[in-house]
Amino acid sequence: MSAVDVTEATFAQAVIERSRTVPVVVDFWAEWCGPCRQLGPLLERAVAQRAGAVELVKVDVDSNQQLARAFQIQGIPAVKAFRDGRVVAEFVGAQPPQAVDRFLDALVPSEADGLVAVGDEASLRRAVELEPGRADAAVPLARLLIARGETREALEILSRVQGSFVADGLAARIALEQALAAGEAAIPADLPDAFAALDAGDRDRGLDLLLTARPAADGRKDDLRRVIVGVLDELGVDSDLARASRRRLAAALY
Repeated sequence: MSAVDVTEATFAQAVIERSRTVPVVVDFWAEWCGPCRQLGPLLERAVAQRAGAVELVKVDVDSNQQLARAFQIQGIPAVKAFRDGRVVAEFVGAQPPQAVDRFLDALVPSEADGLVAVGDEASLRRAVELEPGRADAAVPLARLLIARGETREALEILSRVQGSFVADGLAARIALEQALAAGEAAIPADLPDAFAALDAGDRDRGLDLLLTARPAADGRKDDLRRVIVGVLDELGVDSDLARASRRRLAAALY
């Protein structure tokens, strides 16, 4: 299947709007460009193999110079991938088939992506089977298990996730709850209230209680820090609550 030729008149609809439904790859090329003639058929074959999961269009830079300027095309072939109306990936120059495949695969949602989007327990379990290190599957699944008291399995799932403050914070919370259940003396008595507030969506109160409890949590201060950091990471860098809580945590630490 050949790529569709797009012009300045049709670009907005064929690329910008269409990319809100499916990823659109734009091949900026010219008839005189030898590497373009090498890359074009390769792109067409690779996109066809993905059976509609991604679409390909071509823009002749000689006939559409305003588009070339708008997207700062300085060398061709130049390939830009659009999703949700904006460029999300790009490369310049002819590429080998393996590189093109990697480029396209990064645009196409994986099976695990779809399962995470569904979000029920069966889907999350399958997503974790496919990609054990996915925090966006492991964390919600662990929360479902924790709510049922199945903390051992939750910890096992969380242990496979690397580099996620949220997953690490949830594992630390399990450790604290187990210490509470065991009657460990160093655990502040109002910690269950903090967790209950977080579960109810009251992060303001939950964080306040956690930060207040931390100085008295001898031997468990690092676990509390990990829980707090996990909550802050979920809130994001633009959250006023997160910024204020980070300042309180930093003051307590340093």
